[in-house]
Amino acid sequence: SKSLSDEENLKLFGKCNNPNGHGHNYKARLLISLLLSLQIDPVSGMVMNLTDLKEYMQEAIMEPLDHKNLDKDVPYFAEVVSTTENVAVFIWENLQQLLPPGILYKVKVFETEQNVVVYKGEETIVE
Repeated sequence: SKSLSDEENLKLFGKCNNPNGHGHNYKARLLISLLLSLQIDPVSGMVMNLTDLKEYMQEAIMEPLDHKNLDKDVPYFAEVVSTTENVAVFIWENLQQLLPPGILYKVKVFETEQNVVVYKGEETIVE
């Protein structure tokens, strides 16, 4: 965190406090809520076309984040610490701009199998 001293960063972030950065291979799972208020298209039989969903995920997640140094390549993280929690918020906010209102239920980001964050809008859960 730019707002902390080197000593405070080391105490707070431990081995993840590396001045040259460190990497993760995040996995994200999205739970799209098929709310009763959303209408199933009578022709396609779908609430949302999966091809469209893949395009939204490409635009909201893969293009800005894949193979990037979050702190240096993603403007959002210039002033926001790139924790798993904040990655989940970033994904949520980007998807919310593209998906029909009320369809996104939660974003689940795996930093490791033991470090998982679930974000449901204003609600963040660390598992």
